[in-house]
Amino acid sequence: MQRRWTSFAGWRKLPQVLVTAGALLLGHTVSAEIGEPEKDELKFGFIKLTDMAPLAIAYEKGFFEDEGLYVTLEAQANWKVLLDGVIDGQLDGAHMLAGQPLAATIGFGTKAHIVTPFSMDLNGNGITVSNSVWNEMKANLPMMDDGKPVHPIKADALKPVVEKYTAEGKPFNMGMVFPVSTHNYELRYWLAAGGIHPGYYAPHKGDISGQISAEALLSVTPPPQMPATLEAGTIYGYCVGEPWNQQAVFKGIGVPVITDYEIWKNNPEKVFGLTQEFTEKYPNTSVRVVKALLRAAKWLDDKDNANRPEAVDILSWPEYVGADAEVIANSMTGTFEYEKGDKREVPDFNVFFRYNATYPYYSDAIWYLTQMRRWGQIAEPKSDDWYKQVAQSVYRPDIYRQAAEELIAEGEMAAGDFPNFDSESGYKPAQHAFIDEITYDGRSPNAYLEKFTIGLKGAEVL
Repeated sequence: MQRRWTSFAGWRKLPQVLVTAGALLLGHTVSAEIGEPEKDELKFGFIKLTDMAPLAIAYEKGFFEDEGLYVTLEAQANWKVLLDGVIDGQLDGAHMLAGQPLAATIGFGTKAHIVTPFSMDLNGNGITVSNSVWNEMKANLPMMDDGKPVHPIKADALKPVVEKYTAEGKPFNMGMVFPVSTHNYELRYWLAAGGIHPGYYAPHKGDISGQISAEALLSVTPPPQMPATLEAGTIYGYCVGEPWNQQAVFKGIGVPVITDYEIWKNNPEKVFGLTQEFTEKYPNTSVRVVKALLRAAKWLDDKDNANRPEAVDILSWPEYVGADAEVIANSMTGTFEYEKGDKREVPDFNVFFRYNATYPYYSDAIWYLTQMRRWGQIAEPKSDDWYKQVAQSVYRPDIYRQAAEELIAEGEMAAGDFPNFDSESGYKPAQHAFIDEITYDGRSPNAYLEKFTIGLKGAEVL
């Protein structure tokens, strides 16, 4: 695929009026309603995962340029480097873990007010174990007539394996990508639902290992390094986004046992993060960025994922994910391969637009905050109002709505593509599709925490 010639840097040197005129001559839409971008040269960061796709597509399809924005996309070494880059201004925004803006804003780790006006996707992660662990787990699983295991696979099947390792004096090590990542919380959720304690954090005591009282020891491994770390025997399993679960299958070193779609159907995954200061200083730019990302997300899901093969090709380029297209396609095009040869239909493994995937729901933010509290990253009890206030300070549906209404007015998208903004509360209806069948209602976070057998709740403090 050829890169768009309109990315030519010379455009950036022209006066904005000439850029606008040139864009119109080329058939691009430049909205006059929200005003010209206050800052038009931008650098966005990302990690090499398939769910950075909206950024790649907004760039490659010229959606950023249609908004008068000239964007550089830059892969980052890890999630901390990425967050620090946004905070110190080296990056204008970034593909972020949904927990990062929330954790930064409440001061877990680096303190900074980070906001998100755009949710990048639903689902997209999996949990993989080594071949040896899988062989031990299989003895505890029901099988179908064809000899393949019944899905979803619960952590109940892993519990005897963990107990065996413990009895032999071997720590059961697992990898996740960052302490406030969806992967950390999904892995913990899955383990705890199977009766395996994943450990607590105690920042008030200076212990941020996350391994207090742990039966399975979770530690950070950058996503692209997961397969090699598993192969080396340093960890026995991990939770990560694609293509790094499918990579384990292709390399023959591990077996993905469950997707996050099976842990929590249509769970929110990444977000696009900016500093609060950026949105205040550059409001037009902020809205225009969201407009471009919305168009990219819709393109990715259009016509029952008809554009996914092209997206796979783009993501395989070294400047984006840099994995073989065949590996990326294994999950990106509606299937997912578990044990080698056990490929199953999972059409919603990656969702970028449908089901209002892009809308920044307060209830999504609150779920992440409940998990921070459950595992001790929020050390002390908080009121329901506190959860609500934090969610509203970080998630910005006001910016999202302005971008959506501009796209509707321009004829790029239809009102039916979005929630009904006039009636939208920011809270999804109570959600039931969790692997442990526990219902989540974002309006009652403390009542939700009380439902768990494993985890902090109420007035408990380590």
